[in-house]
Amino acid sequence: MLVGIVGKPSCGKSTFFKASTLAEAEIANYPFTTIKPNHAIGFVKVEDPARHFGKASHPRMGFVTGQWRFVPIDLIDVAGLVPGAHRGEGMGAQFLSDLNQADVLIHVIDISGSVNERGEPVAPLSYDPLKDVAFLEDELDHWYEAILAKGWERFARQAMQEKLEAHKAISKQLSGVGVGEELARSAIERLRLHEKQVTSWDQDDLLALARALRLATKPMLIAANKVDVPGASANFERLKTAFPHYRVVPCSAEAELALREAGKHGLIEYIPGGNDFAIAKDDALSARQRGALEFVRAHVLVPFGGTGVQDVLNAAVLDVLRYKPIYPGGVGKLEDSEGRTLPDCFLMPPDATALDFAFKLHTDFGKNFIKAINVKTKLPVGKDHVLDAGDIVEIAAKK
Repeated sequence: MLVGIVGKPSCGKSTFFKASTLAEAEIANYPFTTIKPNHAIGFVKVEDPARHFGKASHPRMGFVTGQWRFVPIDLIDVAGLVPGAHRGEGMGAQFLSDLNQADVLIHVIDISGSVNERGEPVAPLSYDPLKDVAFLEDELDHWYEAILAKGWERFARQAMQEKLEAHKAISKQLSGVGVGEELARSAIERLRLHEKQVTSWDQDDLLALARALRLATKPMLIAANKVDVPGASANFERLKTAFPHYRVVPCSAEAELALREAGKHGLIEYIPGGNDFAIAKDDALSARQRGALEFVRAHVLVPFGGTGVQDVLNAAVLDVLRYKPIYPGGVGKLEDSEGRTLPDCFLMPPDATALDFAFKLHTDFGKNFIKAINVKTKLPVGKDHVLDAGDIVEIAAKK
């Protein structure tokens, strides 16, 4: 799974990325600080399933803190997009192509309105951040349209002459962004394009088709960054009202980065996504550091219940994509050969079955599947049983 972080320059994208991963990313308040995409590991925060058995997990990848298990996900931060990106403005064509494989997009917006449409600093609240949502939708739609329109006239003539099915050719054209045949077929039918000859599809038809396919393959949520700037909360409420079809999460990437850095250096005890922190080394904090931490507590954690960064990552994977954490384990033993409790976790699609999980573990398990056992209930389930989030599953297969 790949989560793409997008937005215009200087909106806080790279700060959000670094706060999510603690990876080194260049951060500055000017356009195109990021040129090459940054790629690193972030985490989804879920309940530790081992607690059901009075134990704590020992992940092979990720980590456990208290009752929480942090499951790794791939994040990519592309350079800021500016108007005309799909035409190559600001190297936009390259930046868009970096998003080809992304399963979900996090659109980081400067909700304080302190950056204009080209990523240049302006006075807070002087720019309307709602414009950024329409801008990005338009750029992504025209990006898909450009891919679709490449060689369209030749394809349309060939389709008519050879009686080719449009959805097959379209899925081939857009396979790089995750469009399959069934998705292409359903979009064509929903737009009633199948009622027209392919050669009569005009630019509006292609743009409508591009938009439908983009919505299906690049679902998106909005991270309303810098919500702690005075006056920004009003913009946040306006944004939610104007775009009710999007999940909008208030956040302060700068505050999250400060807390994670302090935690990394042992100055505080902080669990990502938490609503508070505890001082770990009182005598190690300077007056300036203490003041900065108390500012974060008073102006971010108390009014908003957290910085929102972890909430954004969780929402992208667990709410928008609706993926579920599933764990391999045994009814008689949760540990692997090295003594690690529930070392592995797989984020599975919402309709994943026991058989899907068996194939995920190993092709032979899927081919030789007999049954699965829910470790928590100790009850067997069939191959078509749809798994629930947090399930621990033992697979029985022919040897």
